[in-house]
Amino acid sequence: MPTISVKKQQLFDLLGKNYTNDEFDELCFEFGVELDEDTTEEALKTGEEPELKIEIGANRYDLLCIEGIAQSINEYLGRAETPKYKLLKPTTKLIIDKETEQIRPYASAAILRNIKFTEESYASFINLQDKLHSNLCRNRSLVAMGTHDLDTVKGPFHYRALPPKDIKFVPLNQTKEFNGEELIEFYKSPEQKNNIGRFTHIIENSPVFPVIMDDNDTVCSLPPLINSEHSKISLETRNVFIDITATDKTKAEIVLDTLCAMFSRYCDEEFSIEPVEIVSEHNGQSRMVPKVEERVMDVSIPYINSALGLEQTPEEIAACLKKLSLHAVVSPKDNNVLSVSIPMTRSDILHPCDIMEDAAIGYGYNNLPKGKQLSNANFVASALPINKISDIFRLASSQASWLEVMALTLCSHDENFKFLKTEDDNTKAVKLANPKTLEYQVVRTTLLPGLLKTVKENRKHTLPIKVFESGDVVFKNEALERKAYNERHWGAIYVGKNSGFEIIQGLLGKIMQTFRTQWIADYGAATTGRGYWIEQDDSVKTYFPGRGAKVMFRSKEGEKAQQIGHLGVLHPEVMNNFDVPFAASYVELNSEVFL
Repeated sequence: MPTISVKKQQLFDLLGKNYTNDEFDELCFEFGVELDEDTTEEALKTGEEPELKIEIGANRYDLLCIEGIAQSINEYLGRAETPKYKLLKPTTKLIIDKETEQIRPYASAAILRNIKFTEESYASFINLQDKLHSNLCRNRSLVAMGTHDLDTVKGPFHYRALPPKDIKFVPLNQTKEFNGEELIEFYKSPEQKNNIGRFTHIIENSPVFPVIMDDNDTVCSLPPLINSEHSKISLETRNVFIDITATDKTKAEIVLDTLCAMFSRYCDEEFSIEPVEIVSEHNGQSRMVPKVEERVMDVSIPYINSALGLEQTPEEIAACLKKLSLHAVVSPKDNNVLSVSIPMTRSDILHPCDIMEDAAIGYGYNNLPKGKQLSNANFVASALPINKISDIFRLASSQASWLEVMALTLCSHDENFKFLKTEDDNTKAVKLANPKTLEYQVVRTTLLPGLLKTVKENRKHTLPIKVFESGDVVFKNEALERKAYNERHWGAIYVGKNSGFEIIQGLLGKIMQTFRTQWIADYGAATTGRGYWIEQDDSVKTYFPGRGAKVMFRSKEGEKAQQIGHLGVLHPEVMNNFDVPFAASYVELNSEVFL
């Protein structure tokens, strides 16, 4: 949870009241944030200005600066209305070159016209960027932002990807001109290691670097590292050009919306934002950003009342939501539905349950009825079915004298493929983009590497070694939104002076017996009942030739059988790759077929 520091008196002035520590702590609790620390006593000793350190929700990016906190709390207290953001007439565009697809394919931009900074607002503007970079932007790996004095550059602007040696400019707060390669070396120096040097790994190995240029080819910024000294902003800056580059389009738009919403209040025309046309050169498409239109989400009135144990009218729910910047009216299509307008600052609202939560905050958690029966569907916890299945696997395995281990989900690429005598076809394993060590490069697609590494570290123990694990593996799937999915597996290994294939098959029989699944000895076309069997399978090179098998399972009478796992005697090369000088047998099943 991010914690931000704000000047105590400045915040109280914006809230229109000087609160005692207890009063402000209670207000924070009611609003849904937490007062972490009041530095008044320490500040009296050091002569510094007292600060309040406030812990906020990780998804409330609009509260990462004093402007957002003051605005939201004033709305909660009924002292202010939600700002109405206005778009000015666009005057420039940002053109995205096709080559940027190699490194950071998305970009956005906006202009804050006729802005007036004070020392406090200027510092808050810089601090908000830092907070967003370290929070939503994941240390600039997903999103990076730059701010420029628009009066020092000329539009239209260009977002390009160029070879490092072709990029030359004077970086912010420097006097010497660098090219891209020199800049990387400069910021990797020990003096810069804890500053900009922390981000050089994001682009240093790329054949091209992203760069924002104006129409005169003047470099404005080299994202995600540094802006140009030429276009740096100051207290005297009146027109600010904001550029956003990203690998995630949604997060780029959230960052741009947050910056514009928080600081457009300082423009001569309050809450006005000049949009920029974003033109993608490779496909000719264009869009105007930012978009200040409110989103509308429908939510059931009975759902809100049931979840909170209340019987509020639509008007009462709307009054609660208004405190949290959400404006609701009864849907013209259904009297039991509220149409809720969501401002650009509330990117955290993704589901009706988020609106229900804000209705609870607006009503007051302390005011919710105590002892009243609430909806079981929302408040009674129970184990997920897959976890119940995993517990059955654990119990049956331990009863058979196997010991449970819990290995790491990450492993090296070789451990997941080469050491197991399998090939990586780039369709299964999720790979880390910037692994910190060679030991953690991919998310495992089988439990075997973890079990073999466990055996390796315990190979001096008395034989046989019998261990199992019930845990998740991960596979890629481009059709899914997340591009990957988890799958619960169970695996067990027997290591001894002989392979013990009959022992590992016996454990498989124990597991199947626990799930009331009978062995089918004659599994020809005539058999249709529920049960399991094994068939020889030499396609898995992890096993010794002629000693590998696939586990087949028919879950219901008359259904087609499916492969749910595999077992066999591990190949000697596999054992040698993991420095285990013994024979072993292994079995692994997909636990989810038993749901």
